[in-house]
Amino acid sequence: MAGLHHVTAIAIDPQANIDFCTRVLGLRLIKETVNFDDPSSYHFYYGDDAGRPGTILTFFPVATSARGHRGTGMVETTTFAVPENSLERWMTRLAEHAIEFDGPFERFSHQVIAFRDPDGLALELAALGAPSEADAPDAIRGLDAVTLCVEAPERTVRLLTETFGYRHAGESSGRVRFRAAGEADTAIGTAVDILCQPDVQRHKRGGGTVHHVAFRARNDEEQKIWREQILALGFNVTPVLDRRYFRSIYFREPGGVLFEIATDLPGFAVDETADRLGTSLKLPPSLEPSRVDIERRLPHIRLPGAEG
Repeated sequence: MAGLHHVTAIAIDPQANIDFCTRVLGLRLIKETVNFDDPSSYHFYYGDDAGRPGTILTFFPVATSARGHRGTGMVETTTFAVPENSLERWMTRLAEHAIEFDGPFERFSHQVIAFRDPDGLALELAALGAPSEADAPDAIRGLDAVTLCVEAPERTVRLLTETFGYRHAGESSGRVRFRAAGEADTAIGTAVDILCQPDVQRHKRGGGTVHHVAFRARNDEEQKIWREQILALGFNVTPVLDRRYFRSIYFREPGGVLFEIATDLPGFAVDETADRLGTSLKLPPSLEPSRVDIERRLPHIRLPGAEG
């Protein structure tokens, strides 16, 4: 398994979500579309300038959603990687936006700060590695890790190690870390942490919680192989679903977390040029005949850089 592809969470107010992710986190809105399974709500994708796998955080903003709460059977925390020596500036930035944070504290030999988005989604920034020449000095480099909260970790660990090929990479702060095989400790989107909390109540899905985490398949053939392997283990796996920007399969891992395996291709430039990513509402061909009705039902939003 090549590592993480994206994390998808649930938001409540779409405008507050856009403003936080673009103005506070500094991510690029790379796609404005709808939830293909429920086109009455948006689906926003954020990431680096090109929307590369391993950098992507996506949201279903559902205005009628109640707040969820964290617990077992979910991705408890999503951690982003930022350049070394940038945490002081990030703390200043968060304070300027009146966002409370914890830390910095050390985990796996890196300094980390923790905070929440407007809906209560648990996020972290971990200082590791240097920015690329194309990045701003403090820019989020991509995903560092996700933390899975489970009641009993044994079967989840077996899936990660024996099937996905992840290796044990250490323990810190009550977490056990696993990393995609052959990847360095500073590689983007390659770590999964397991947090065993048998006494914590089951999570409740809603605003401020993670819907699912997606892992990478480099191409359709690799995804087919993964699907056959997971089916052979007795999991209930969906058929391959066309998500326009990638193809997906879904299943619940033994601890209850919804896993997706998504292909790297075709990518987000399939329906708009790279310089125009995220600048207009994009619909899959099957929903284009309903565009007028869909646009009428969706809440009005102001895109980054737009007026009014």
